[in-house]
Amino acid sequence: MEVKVARLADLPPGKGMAVYAGGRDIALFNLAGEIVAIGNECPHQSGSLGDGWLEGEIVICPVHGWEFDARSGACMTVPGESVPRFPVRVDGDSILVDLGE
Repeated sequence: MEVKVARLADLPPGKGMAVYAGGRDIALFNLAGEIVAIGNECPHQSGSLGDGWLEGEIVICPVHGWEFDARSGACMTVPGESVPRFPVRVDGDSILVDLGE
């Protein structure tokens, strides 16, 4: 199920944001014009990844600095840890996330 979660104008290149849609806490990132979405909650201590910092395609959790690949959700700090990844589609100015339901 696709859900509109934000407007493209709300997410400039190099930035992230947290949204809540369909019962899911989602972090959106604009990677030089490509919008990607992963789970917002860091598995370490529940930090908001959408409030973290982007360094290239790596998002850094603002709580204790765990690093995640913004495209895949894989944790770079602790191998084997990850957050879910959600397919994204941009339709005009709408950012749509597929929640898979």
